[in-house]
Amino acid sequence: MANVTVIGAQWGDEGKGKLVDWLSNRADVVVRFQGGHNAGHTLVVGNQTYKLSLLPSGVVQGKLSVIGNGVVVDPWHLLDEIERIGAQGVSVTPDLLILADNACLILPLHKDLDQAREAAAANKIGTTGRGIGPAYEDKVGRRAIRVADLADRAALEAKIDRLLAHHAPLRRGLGLPEADGEALLARLEAIAPKVLAYAQPAWLKLNEVAKAGRRVLFEGAQGALLDVDHGTYPYVTSSNTVAGQAAAGSGLGAKATGYVLGIVKAYTTRVGEGPFPTELTDEVGQHLGTVGREFGTVTGRARRCGWFDAALVRQSVALNGIVGVALTKLDVLDGLATLKICTGYRLDGRELSYLPAGLKAQGELTPVYEEMEGWSESTHGARSWRDLPAAAVKYVRRVEELIGAPVALLSTSPQRDDTIMMRDPFQD
Repeated sequence: MANVTVIGAQWGDEGKGKLVDWLSNRADVVVRFQGGHNAGHTLVVGNQTYKLSLLPSGVVQGKLSVIGNGVVVDPWHLLDEIERIGAQGVSVTPDLLILADNACLILPLHKDLDQAREAAAANKIGTTGRGIGPAYEDKVGRRAIRVADLADRAALEAKIDRLLAHHAPLRRGLGLPEADGEALLARLEAIAPKVLAYAQPAWLKLNEVAKAGRRVLFEGAQGALLDVDHGTYPYVTSSNTVAGQAAAGSGLGAKATGYVLGIVKAYTTRVGEGPFPTELTDEVGQHLGTVGREFGTVTGRARRCGWFDAALVRQSVALNGIVGVALTKLDVLDGLATLKICTGYRLDGRELSYLPAGLKAQGELTPVYEEMEGWSESTHGARSWRDLPAAAVKYVRRVEELIGAPVALLSTSPQRDDTIMMRDPFQD
C-alpha cells in the first residue's frame, strides 16, 4: 500500500505527532483532513521541540504538507504558527504548504460564540474555546466563508452580511455586542494576500501525486472516541475523526486511506468533560499524569488518566478499519507492581463488550479488569524488542489479543528515534 492514515484510537493525545513525524521520513506528502487548531501535536527532534496545532507535521521534515478541505482554518492562527516555527528554523513556503481553497474559515465571531456558550452552559462540553464548533455549524449551514472567498471582495461582502444575519440573534441572546461587519471585512482583506499565497485546489494536487505513485500520509487530529458520530456524544469534537474522513476531508477517493494505523497509549487519558470508565483519581492516576507529563499541548489542561481500556480500543479498531496500532508511552508504566486492563463493562447486571451510545449508560458502566504483573526495569528509550522486560512484552502481547490488532510500532519516549518497528506500514 502506498498510503498510510494515522488516527488516534482513544480520546486523543496518544502521541500522534511523534509517530507522524517519524513516518514522514517514509512519506512524500502529509495531509491534515479534519479538525482545527484545537489539535495539538508536539514533535521532539534532537534538542528542538515543535508545537503544532494546525500545520501538518510534515512541515518539520520538509515534506509537501496539505491542509485539506475537511479542516476549519483560523487564518490569523495559521500565519502566526508559520511565523513561530519559522523562528525555529523551519521555513514554510507555498512550495511546502498547500491550503485547500475550499476549506472554511474560523472567524473571531466563532471564537466569541464558542467561549460565551461554554461560559453559560450548565453542563460544559469542555471545548478549547477556539471557535471550531461554531465554524463547523456555519459550514453545514451553508453560510461559511471559505478560503477562495478571500479573492472576491463582492462575494466576501455578501457572505459576511449573510453570516452576521445568522449570528446577530445568537450574540444578543448571549449578551455579546453586535459584530462589526466592516471591521471583519477589513481584517480579512488585510490578510488575504498572505493566506491566498498558499491556496489552491488541494484535491487536484493530491490526485496528481497519487497517480504518480507518491506516498501520502494522512494525519488525523483528536481521537476516534471524540468523533461527532461515533464518540461519547455530546462530549466530542465537531468533526468526524475516524479514518474514513481522510477521503472526504482531502478530496481523494475512499481507497486512498491505505494502511490505517491507530495510535494508542499504553494507558488511557482524556481532556475535558465526559464519560471515562477506567479513570483513576488515586495515586496511580497521579503517577500516570506526572510521569507521562499529561498536559494538553493546546490548552495546557491536565489530562484525566486511567488504566488501558481494551474494550474502547477494540471498538476503534472496528470503526476505523485499523490494520495495526502504534503503542506509545509504554515507559510510563515502568515501576508499577500491578497493571490492569479493562476487558469489558458491567451495566445493570449485564456484561458488555463495547461502549454503549447512551450518555447515561456510559456514565454508569463498571469496568471489568484483568490484572497483570508489572515490571521494575526501565523501558525508556528502548529501540529493540530484546531491550524490553519479559513482563512488558507480555503486556504488549495481551493488548494485541484484546484489541484484535497487532502492534506495528512501539514508542518508548518522546524522542523520534526511540521507536521499535515490528511492521512498516508503508510496506505492509
